[in-house]
Amino acid sequence: MARDGETNEPTREFPEYPTGDALRARSDGTPDPAPGAPPSAGGPARGLLWVLGAAALAVVVLLGVQATGILPEFRNPFAKEQTDRSQPPLLKSIRDLSRYVAAEGDFQVVVDLQNDRRNVPDFLLNERTLFVGAGRVEAYVDFSKIADGAIVESADKKSVEIKLPAPQLGETNLDLEKSYVFAEERGLINRLNDLVAGNPNRQQQVYRLAEDRITAAARDSGLTARAEENTRKMLEGLLRSLGYQKITVTYTAP
Repeated sequence: MARDGETNEPTREFPEYPTGDALRARSDGTPDPAPGAPPSAGGPARGLLWVLGAAALAVVVLLGVQATGILPEFRNPFAKEQTDRSQPPLLKSIRDLSRYVAAEGDFQVVVDLQNDRRNVPDFLLNERTLFVGAGRVEAYVDFSKIADGAIVESADKKSVEIKLPAPQLGETNLDLEKSYVFAEERGLINRLNDLVAGNPNRQQQVYRLAEDRITAAARDSGLTARAEENTRKMLEGLLRSLGYQKITVTYTAP
């Protein structure tokens, strides 16, 4: 029974119940923290925080040192490198040229070349290349072939007649920077042969065919006629400056 005078008095303090940290501390034998002390972080979590903090500080220090120029810039250890082991150029010959290049033409041709075998499926044995070739052809007059007596001057030195060799076309120069393989199909046997033996000159046939097509196009383009006209105008302007009033330029048969 309650004592007299204390029957209606409320309880002044509630009993304290242990929290999760306190229960864990009791289970592993760790003494309870003092009343009012802040909870302490676990050992592994504290170590992880120290490692992350140290790494962040190291990065900041390195960036600051790099900004001052003391250390070189960071480089990719797997960056692409190019090594040139080419041999020095070798001079094979020197030729004195007497050509007057009077015209040149730029041409483009599409070559569709296929090499296969009869009665053999294309997926086994087949080579088909779609090549876009760009090349340049020059038309020139060879002044070294001017014959004796080809230049006839009048007695009053006011007119002159010149006979020149006919213009001719130079070799086709295939521009590999502007030429490219648009598409290519190869059979299974062809691909296996490339893996075993390889053929670094496989595209030579396509290059030669492109050059032949460009050369044929240059012959039909009127490039030599343009060279004749340009050479005639050049000589007329040059000889008029020397005092000649009548200049006649003709071309011999090629």
